Amino acid sequence: MKPRIVVLGSSNTDMIVNVPRIPRPGETVLGGQFLMAAGGKGANQAVAAARVGGNVTFIARVGDDMFGRRAIEAFQKEGIHVDFVLRDADRPSGVALIFVAADGQNSIAVSPGANARLTRLDVRRAASVLDGASALLMQLETPLDTVVAAAELAAARHVPVILNPAPARSLPRSLLRRVGLLTPNQAEASALSGVEVRDTHSAARAAGKLQARGVGTVIITLGAKGAFVADGKGQQLVTGFKVRAVDTTAAGDVFNGALAVALAEGKPLLEAVRFANAAAALSVTRLGAQPSAPTRAEVERFLKTHSPIAG
Repeated sequence: MKPRIVVLGSSNTDMIVNVPRIPRPGETVLGGQFLMAAGGKGANQAVAAARVGGNVTFIARVGDDMFGRRAIEAFQKEGIHVDFVLRDADRPSGVALIFVAADGQNSIAVSPGANARLTRLDVRRAASVLDGASALLMQLETPLDTVVAAAELAAARHVPVILNPAPARSLPRSLLRRVGLLTPNQAEASALSGVEVRDTHSAARAAGKLQARGVGTVIITLGAKGAFVADGKGQQLVTGFKVRAVDTTAAGDVFNGALAVALAEGKPLLEAVRFANAAAALSVTRLGAQPSAPTRAEVERFLKTHSPIAG
């Protein structure tokens, strides 16, 4: 039986331009290919989780517009339950403007639209989907108050909470104490902990500070290097995989979606992180956010044919 994963978060339409390099302020850079694709951290993670084997319910708001209707249709095609993807008649769907440089790095500006109107009431109305769920997976592209409310409801039902703190912002201890697993990237871990994360030693210090605030397990994603894991048993770098990066957009989202499913299936933590690393590595070899998320078969095939970078 597929594990039940509830994802709460944002849904955007990404408008992507390939450029030789990210423009500096005031500079115009002539780009190449233009791509419009489904995105938003919440939606990306929901799709990633569904493709690797999760039974996913998505809680979100979209505009009552063309982008919103297309998003809901796309979720349904992925097998995602959309009963609590609400259509907002007063705000447009969220959009993201993305530059992707030749080296795969990106620069993103987001207009939240309806995402900013996801409320505590919306979450309470969807509370029944948490009953018997394997995990609640969230990010920070929706109002913090809503994220806190969802964490409270999950904790009351003994549902593990996975929080991907992106984009980084100050988080109350009341929320952190309800987070079983926090998954910042390098920049987010630096902002949240006050420790500049440059290597595994600084990652260990940052993770320790976050655990001291009440988080059970911290996983700091380090791009191609892999992910640094700190839990009650110790600290360890789970190395990544060497691939040719085309677009790093949504690599972290794919990591989180795959991680949630792997853990819900009962995989040991380090094995689940390796699975998530493989899914993220595959994603950066493709353009776009949701289009880049691999299937379960693709991840398993990748794991059989690729070895992690030597530690």
